[in-house]
This record gives sequence, C-alpha cells and structure tokens, in this order.
Amino acid sequence: MQAVNIACLPENYQMKYYMYHILSWPQLVFVAEDFNGKVVGYVLAKMEEEPSAQIHGHITSVAVLRSHRKLGIAKKLMLAAHCAMRDNFRAVYVSLHVRKSNAAAKHLYIDTLRYKIHDIEAKYYADAEDAYDMRCYFNSE
Repeated sequence: MQAVNIACLPENYQMKYYMYHILSWPQLVFVAEDFNGKVVGYVLAKMEEEPSAQIHGHITSVAVLRSHRKLGIAKKLMLAAHCAMRDNFRAVYVSLHVRKSNAAAKHLYIDTLRYKIHDIEAKYYADAEDAYDMRCYFNSE
C-alpha cells in the first residue's frame, strides 16, 4: 500500500499510520492486486471516533497505480469500503477530502459514486491547497 501511495499521491504516510488503520478497522482496508500479487491499488478507511449525531466513516486515502487506472478499480475499492462501513458499523454516510484541483478524483466521487460537496476546508493540504469536504449518504446508493 505504501508503495502505491508514494507513487500516486503527494500526501504520504508513515508505516505506523497504515498499521493503525489495519489494526483499528481491518474491515475497512482493501487492496487490488495484479495477477502476480503486486498491489496496484488500495483504499484506507476508518470510522470517525468523535461523538456525532450520525455514525459515519471516512476515506483516509485511495490510490491506483497509473498503469491500472480506467479499469474501475478505484470504484470497486470505494464501494467495498462503503459496504463494509454500512454492514459492520451501520454507518449512515462516508466523508472524504479531495483537492479542489483534482478533476479525475472529483469525477469519480461526484459523477460515479454520487458524493456531494459538504464544505470547503481552506488550506487543508500541506501546500495550502483547499480541499472539498465531501459526503456520500448510503441511502442514495
């Protein structure tokens, strides 16, 4: 997973961050492998721990190697995480953050997975780019 993250995204995580997710929410981590067993994509998700009126999950990170894009892998990984959140934790919705400039990701989230923009997080990323705070309510899937 970490190798795919480093190859695809400017936001990179230390190994302990992956381990925290894997140990805390093993039902919400999915990988896609090629025929040789090489990881070509992943989704890292969690359940939000702060008290809230509604139980909800959060997509921490999703990435697919460039060589394996346009095959529906990201959609399948995201839907697997959505299903696990609903089935295992009774989540009402899932949230995520996406760079305002990331047109491909916004297409996946808005057009394919039916996420809606909930808010804008100013200077969310390390380089000070704004992020869209997006949500997908499961009753609309």
